[in-house]
Amino acid sequence: MSAQVIVMASYADERKSSVAPIAESVDEVIVATRYPASFVPLFERPEVQEWLRRFFAALIPPVIGMAIFLAAWSLVAAGTDYLPGPMKTWEAARLLFAHPFYINGPNDMGVGWNVFNSLKRVGLGFGMAALVGIPLGFLLGRFAAMSRAFSPIISLLRPVSPLAWLPIGLAVFQAANPAAIFTIFICSIWPMIINTMLGVISVPQDYLNVARVLRLSEWKVFTRILLPATIPFVLAGAKLSLGIAWLAIVASEMLTGGTGIGFWLWDEWNNLNMEHILIAIIVIGVVGLFLEKGMTLIARRFDYRQN
Repeated sequence: MSAQVIVMASYADERKSSVAPIAESVDEVIVATRYPASFVPLFERPEVQEWLRRFFAALIPPVIGMAIFLAAWSLVAAGTDYLPGPMKTWEAARLLFAHPFYINGPNDMGVGWNVFNSLKRVGLGFGMAALVGIPLGFLLGRFAAMSRAFSPIISLLRPVSPLAWLPIGLAVFQAANPAAIFTIFICSIWPMIINTMLGVISVPQDYLNVARVLRLSEWKVFTRILLPATIPFVLAGAKLSLGIAWLAIVASEMLTGGTGIGFWLWDEWNNLNMEHILIAIIVIGVVGLFLEKGMTLIARRFDYRQN
């Protein structure tokens, strides 16, 4: 009676060599396969392993950094009476974000409405700065005489602190909301002007010489040469301006009052609610991070140098 050996394998080709020594001492080897010979398990595929390697390489360092931050926060909070720790702040945040859009009056709104009001002011001030700053940057980069005329003014006003513009806005508009929008506008316009101007200046002179030979109109020079070449510079300036706008609105709202994340932070300080102050700081940071990442994605999408 002949002996039989049944070998279970995922795929036959790789198992035949492993049973060859057995085959010499038995009459028959039956290789039973569960899958086709070309089948490769999911986690043994090279592309899946490469994706997992990149995923964990990107995930583990931030997790370690956050753990160190929370540990340091806990140690500092344990040694002081006024600073709440992470768990106490988390419990307050859970209650706070359970109803983020309540309204109990013009100056008593949920954190969601305060963030929305701040973003609305930032959108208005940033949008007006883009409408003025980007065309002005093109003009300054295109015409050297205009650049020489306005460069001293830009150099003088650009370093001024956002809070220094707030009294001017209050004096001109006689209201807190337009004064805050004016502060955002005046603070966020400079990076757009400067980056756009540098982008125009960096366009190779050969392109402009060809346009002059072809006798292209100034509008065609702008749409066919300058604009496509300077889009990365324009978006880089817009990214910087948006970050400055978000910084400026928080400081402005702390002084002008009304609604907004800055006003809410200052109001919680007056109420000595340290948990809500820490939550406001985290919310400001998270919103600023999302704004920056959003502008980065837009800049990469339209950056011809990375396509």
